[in-house]
Order: sequence, then structure tokens, then C-alpha cells
Amino acid sequence: MWATSQLIRQYGTKVVATATVKGVKSGKRLIPTRAALTLTPSAISRIKSLLKEKPESIGLKIGVRQRGCNGLSYTLEYAEKKTAMDEEVVQDGVRVLIDQKAQLTLLGTEMDFQEGQLASEFVFNNPNIKGTCGCGESFSI
Repeated sequence: MWATSQLIRQYGTKVVATATVKGVKSGKRLIPTRAALTLTPSAISRIKSLLKEKPESIGLKIGVRQRGCNGLSYTLEYAEKKTAMDEEVVQDGVRVLIDQKAQLTLLGTEMDFQEGQLASEFVFNNPNIKGTCGCGESFSI
């Protein structure tokens, strides 16, 4: 089950978007990789376009916070520097940093960007998720 994320452009803050998750059903297995996170071509394209708007950023940073009825929610922010505890994923010229608190929740996850008539969203196809809320914005591991 998944729901849309809304692009948030809060001037004066680094927040880029909130993210939603999609649990991977047992019939669909993602191919294991060495990277903590795999980006689809559409996610790479969208991240590149977001970073053009903020040239001082070195990439995007994924975090996790407590939110919603199921416990956790991903956040996306512009990254201006890499801290010692950040995990770094570089794919096709795109740099994504993963906050220390989010690292274990993202292992083996595929990050996609989907556009439809009513919404455009980042979708995290995450094999670690045990449950999501009705709207799909929060999840439990």
C-alpha cells in the first residue's frame, strides 16, 4: 500500500519533500545490491532537477522522523555538507546522503519517482516494512 508525498517548498528551510513508502510484497523481490539505497532512472532525473534549483547543495539527504499513526516517516532535505555518520550513495552523478537514524530502515530499498495526473511523488520500495498507515505516509519496521 502506498500514498503520495507532497512536494514541500518551504522558503528559508532545507526541506525538499516528505516521502512515502511502499512495502514490497513477498512475490516481488528486489535484487540485493551493495548500496544501502538504489535509485531508479526517474528518481535520478528528478533529483538532478531539484538540485539545479539549489546549486549550493551537494545532494539530497534522507532522514527519518517519528510521525503519523504507524510511527516513522522519511524526509528529504537539501544537503550542504556530509557528516561523519552519513551514509553516501552516488549513482549516475547523483549524490544522496542517508542520515544515521535512517540507515537501517533503508537497507535494500529502491527509491523511485512516479508522476501521475493527480500527483508526483518519491516512492520507497522497501522490503523491511512491516506495516503502513492508511495514507502510506508513515510506516513501521
